[in-house]
Amino acid sequence: MEQRTLGGDLVVSAIGLGCMGMSQSYGPNPGDRYEMISLIRAAVDRGVTFFDTAEVYGPYVNEELVGEALAPVRDQVVIATKFGFRFDDQGRQTGLVSRPGHITAVQPVTAIQSEYSLWWRRPEAEVLPTVEELGIGFVPYSPLGKGFLTGTIDQGTAFTSSDIRATIPRFSEENRKANQALVDLLGTIARRTAATSAQIALAWLLARKPWIAPIPGTRRLTRLEENTGAADVELTPDDLTEIETAAAQIQVHGARYPEHLERMTGL
Repeated sequence: MEQRTLGGDLVVSAIGLGCMGMSQSYGPNPGDRYEMISLIRAAVDRGVTFFDTAEVYGPYVNEELVGEALAPVRDQVVIATKFGFRFDDQGRQTGLVSRPGHITAVQPVTAIQSEYSLWWRRPEAEVLPTVEELGIGFVPYSPLGKGFLTGTIDQGTAFTSSDIRATIPRFSEENRKANQALVDLLGTIARRTAATSAQIALAWLLARKPWIAPIPGTRRLTRLEENTGAADVELTPDDLTEIETAAAQIQVHGARYPEHLERMTGL
């Protein structure tokens, strides 16, 4: 797979793997831990060298899963993790903490991680110009709009109470219907290029800047192969112009998070 450099010297695969959903947030948790370990190792076999986790996913559970899966190839991959939450004895979040005792090393900033996709483009206003000026990489999470940009979700899709999308205004039935125009745009390009909607959404991100490395997540091998295949999709200048022109005329409906979660993003 194509390699990309973040922050001047951190080399990662162009497409990474976000591992959060293997432990939480998208419906019932996987029944077999070893299926997820197998999936992570399958990603390595397909050229993925960039894996994302965080202490808050579980908490700790996802870091342990990723660590176990990648232990045999630890010197061949890059693992990104995140921190800054305080937990009680039951593992519940009780606030934020960034004290030196919790964050034990000071390092140069290699990459910034933030939501970014055709569904959420706010980073283009200030964040992307800033990281480009400073030579910092950018890692988009939810590059497929939490699954919406894949074209597999429509107004009739039902989410369980354990699925975070059940709480997100953008995923209300009414807003999904209104936002279908964006999925239709991706589908039009996909049919012309013999790709999938998800691959076009990821290829669009890769075409934005050479220091962008998205981290789509999945629990299924077929989706992993589809996502990694996006690295081989080449959008022409005409394709990119068509996407940009059409997207500029599409208003995305609904907030990306409930208000209390949006306040925590700092964006």
